[in-house]
Amino acid sequence: MTALAYPARFYSLVKFEHTIFALPFAYVGAFLAVDAVPSAHDLIWITVAMVGARSLAMGLNRLIDAGLDARNPRTAGRELPSGLLSPAAVVAFCAASLAVFLLAVFQLDPLVHWLWPIPVAGFVIYPYLKRWTWLCHFWLGAVDGLAPVPWEAWALGGAVALWVAGFDCFYALLDLDVDREQGLQSIAVRFGERGAFWGARLCHVGTVALLVAAGLGLQVGVLYWLGAAVVAGLLAYEHSLVRPGDLRRLDTAFFTMNGVISVAFFVFVLLDVL
Repeated sequence: MTALAYPARFYSLVKFEHTIFALPFAYVGAFLAVDAVPSAHDLIWITVAMVGARSLAMGLNRLIDAGLDARNPRTAGRELPSGLLSPAAVVAFCAASLAVFLLAVFQLDPLVHWLWPIPVAGFVIYPYLKRWTWLCHFWLGAVDGLAPVPWEAWALGGAVALWVAGFDCFYALLDLDVDREQGLQSIAVRFGERGAFWGARLCHVGTVALLVAAGLGLQVGVLYWLGAAVVAGLLAYEHSLVRPGDLRRLDTAFFTMNGVISVAFFVFVLLDVL
């Protein structure tokens, strides 16, 4: 094994590139909370907290789902089922990620110091939900969108939650047949392929509505509204890429477009507060 092979396996384990497209919404929340550019100190530690939290969440998800992944042809080549990483190594990685997350949390506002068990509990619970309820997509979204008071923060968090839940409805289509065989739950399993499409559409309409609600409650300028309009347009384009019976461009819709959406909205919010 080369010196870079082991770190590369952990990078792949947690799909680190998805952390990149999750970060902009964390920054949006920070910028809107202070109606200005947060300090470099806060931005650095928000970044570290996000990386630690998402790495922990993905590591736990891979550990808990290792048996399911091994029985799914699409995921059997992942690091744990294929033996590229041992369970002990992933447990150690999760412990390290938790330590990084806690270190970062305690560098931020005292309000968040004692709230850290809430997202961690969410990380642990999520992998089990797909075993008994199709509402698992919304739990995933809620964990991603968690935010403390005031209500505008909850509106923004809700927008993120529905954004995540919507594209997770699409993602579930990749494993529809396998999930049915293994008795797992998702909107696609419960309501079929068309139901998953309608679930994603409703979620993303809700995303735009909550971005509007958050903007109405905050002192934002025209660039925020342009950003919300761009998000709406990009979501519409994302939905145009796939349709029931034709999932050939699902990777583009799921991976590429969601990265563009989060970065684009962040840029508009950043320009609005400068």
